[in-house]
Amino acid sequence: MNLFADRIEAGRELARLLERLRGQDVVVLGLPRGGVPVAYEVAQTLGAPLDVVVVRKLGVPYQPELAMGAIGEGGARVVDHAVLATLGVSEDDLAEVERQERIELEARIALLRSGRPRVDLAGRVAVIVDDGIATGSTMRVACKVARTLGAARIVVAVPVAPVEALRDLPEADEVVCVATPHAFRAVGSHYRDFSPTTDEEVVVLLDAAAARPLPVRTGDGGLDADLDVEIPVGSVTVGAHLYLPEPARGVVVFAHGSGSSRHSPRNRYVADVLRQAGLGTLLLDLLGPDEELDRSNVFDIELLAGRLLAATRWLRARPDAAGCRVGYFGASTGAGAALWAAAEPGSDIAAVVSRGGRPDLARARLGEVHAPTLLVVGGADVAVLGLNREAMELMRCHRELAVVRGATHLFEEPGALAEAAGLARDWFVDHLLGAAAVAPEAAVMSGYRQV
Repeated sequence: MNLFADRIEAGRELARLLERLRGQDVVVLGLPRGGVPVAYEVAQTLGAPLDVVVVRKLGVPYQPELAMGAIGEGGARVVDHAVLATLGVSEDDLAEVERQERIELEARIALLRSGRPRVDLAGRVAVIVDDGIATGSTMRVACKVARTLGAARIVVAVPVAPVEALRDLPEADEVVCVATPHAFRAVGSHYRDFSPTTDEEVVVLLDAAAARPLPVRTGDGGLDADLDVEIPVGSVTVGAHLYLPEPARGVVVFAHGSGSSRHSPRNRYVADVLRQAGLGTLLLDLLGPDEELDRSNVFDIELLAGRLLAATRWLRARPDAAGCRVGYFGASTGAGAALWAAAEPGSDIAAVVSRGGRPDLARARLGEVHAPTLLVVGGADVAVLGLNREAMELMRCHRELAVVRGATHLFEEPGALAEAAGLARDWFVDHLLGAAAVAPEAAVMSGYRQV
């Protein structure tokens, strides 16, 4: 039985049960990898810092998916002696598995923290989050780690778990769980989308939380609007997330690429950087779940551009967005859609930023784009860099090409995504909020820079 669409939805449902902790001295700790997207939503709601507890399961040698214990940072260790006895695992076998997992543990700590200091837990409430619990071994060792690091109170929080596993967590002071299905099989069976979380996604979410953990607000009473919305686009309705500061002067609409949704960790990171600079953001799904199954839709630039324009009209019709200047941020194929839409007569788009984009998909309309456009490309993304250079020659608006040294298509290298987000922030601040937003139309010019 599916309970949750994905980890994002699960995190938001879990966060609602934890809202009573808002305002307390809380640190949210996600268990990598799958627990971190869930923990990110909890940290956003509580307005709390986000960190990770790195743990490793000790799998039975000939059945590694079955846990016989777990280890964690600082030498923490939990062993399930009942499993050892039942399956006849020797002490030597246990020691060898632990030795191998300790090596992997240290490597993962170095990778996921990436030089980021551990958040201090001394005297604070540690909310430890995973995407679910099966046996509880890794969660128990995570609790031990948090206690060793000085947490005054430990709250275990998960979207789904069997009742018996929740009862066997003596290391926790409190356990919070959204659902305890009677017919529990595996954590993943209770999600429609349980695709693996990558290390890169974990790092991006940690960076985004460190940049600005944003509290969720309702949009009422003159506060910033930060809410999920449904937008009609032609014959379908798409999901979106809207953030508008109070007062709102400029809003960036995101056009995701290659079928990715508004939950894309990379674009959510960029959105947080823009919000910190005083910009509003609208992250939307240009395709519905069923439409994404047909890969031809991902490259139907006219379809995607039409929906982007419909979402822009919906945004401008909101009283709290009235008078806002609108910009487009497009990634991959979404950049093609953003440029196509910006070329539409009367679209009145104030600025466009393309990250690793495919402007060639809008080749027929590039000469009609009037909005100042920044093309951000990784220096190691050779094929896409060539396509962007060709696009520069076809465009007639004020445009620049910024090449991020050493970055590949997804900007996965350390610091690359932050560099791209900073370039986008500066471009949008200048053209949506700054002097360029009120100046006469800039002279047509082009430029190139390497960063």
